[in-house]
Amino acid sequence: MNRGRVFLVDDDPDLLKAATDWLTISGFTVDAFHRAEEAFQFFLRQVPDVVVTDVRMPGVDGMTLLNSIVLQRSDVPVVLITAHGDVNVAVQAMKHGAEDFLEKPYDAERLLTVLDKAIEKRRLTDEIGRLQGLVGERQEIGGIVGDSAAICDLRARVATLADVDIDVLIVGETGTGKELVARALHQQSRRSSGPFVAINCAALPDSIFESEVFGHARGAFTGAIAEREGKFEHAGGGTLFLDEIESMPSGLQAKILRVLQERSIERLGENRLRPVDVRIVAAAKTDLSADIEAGRFREDLFYRLATVDIRIPPLRERREDIGLLFVHFANLAARRYGRPERAVAPDTTRQLQRREWRGNVRELKALAERFALGLDDPMPPVEANPQEVSGLSLPERLAAYEARLISEALEFNGGNTLRAAASLGIPVRTLSEKMNRRGLEGARRRRLDHGQVPQ
Repeated sequence: MNRGRVFLVDDDPDLLKAATDWLTISGFTVDAFHRAEEAFQFFLRQVPDVVVTDVRMPGVDGMTLLNSIVLQRSDVPVVLITAHGDVNVAVQAMKHGAEDFLEKPYDAERLLTVLDKAIEKRRLTDEIGRLQGLVGERQEIGGIVGDSAAICDLRARVATLADVDIDVLIVGETGTGKELVARALHQQSRRSSGPFVAINCAALPDSIFESEVFGHARGAFTGAIAEREGKFEHAGGGTLFLDEIESMPSGLQAKILRVLQERSIERLGENRLRPVDVRIVAAAKTDLSADIEAGRFREDLFYRLATVDIRIPPLRERREDIGLLFVHFANLAARRYGRPERAVAPDTTRQLQRREWRGNVRELKALAERFALGLDDPMPPVEANPQEVSGLSLPERLAAYEARLISEALEFNGGNTLRAAASLGIPVRTLSEKMNRRGLEGARRRRLDHGQVPQ
């Protein structure tokens, strides 16, 4: 596995060769340069993941190289190698864009740790930029965020149906975004300049449902001191969204069916028909077959509504979208509440993808907003089993905690030590040493023996 591409700059040929050999053996691709000018010219043609440069060199020094790189590509991390007396210079350099510094003579393992951290941060920044770019593209085409095949198909279906003036039934579990899809249909249709009116059929009491939906004449009932248009008329020229259609009172289903057929309504307390120009988009949590079978929903109304349908996949069936959605909602919340945007670590995304998400996107959005406000960590720390650590000393408890973290990393990565080490943020050699020390090598073999071969 390639850990990243490094530009290494040092005027000392022996140190340059030793560092190049060490980094190459450790899995990095290294381009070595004796002069900063040469490194920068190559940098203009091919950008690395990280630059490591000595500070004091003849001609162009490391500080000048740092400033040139920051001006050209501020997203590329630069690590400085300093002599003992240059520490203050290095600290000042970090204020001007350096990622980190190492003091000579530096520890070789420490160099690997610094490079892994810098490269991971760079890749995370790039990934956030990519995700934000995708979010921007999706917002332009109806706000349906996601990059999975299922969501791409959903967007394509919405685009196909948007300008066809036909009633649509949207089916999806709670929290999957049925109203969002309904709004996308409206926004991309020729009715987009008209109103989008939403009714939650489960939230309206039976006693006022007819008045709210169809309107009423003056004096139609006690308290009706003036005539009032209903939701159908109010949505004229636009779209009427009937959410949770399965909860509509059975007595009103026949009246709704008649409106859909005749495109006219009769206000409560009136005897004349009023034509309505409205598109109906209905939504249900299930496909309604059980409700029809039980006699709770009219079959003829179902077929009238479901001339075409749109089915929204639950979040658990498009887990590749979870990271994109989490970043999207967290950044929106951060901007809304005036908070800085927080980086989302790859480990956090992997943990999020393992959740069940019974509340679907709505649940994910709530967690992302709490994360943006600093109120919740989507990946709570792993806790050791109290029975396992009872009576142990502090070092023994720490050892048990470390062993559990390593075991879970191996479990999640199918026994692949390279991936497990990457997820834990430590070198593979360090992980192997810890596994031997904690007696975990057998756990890795058992994972592989059960057919989970690292890819």
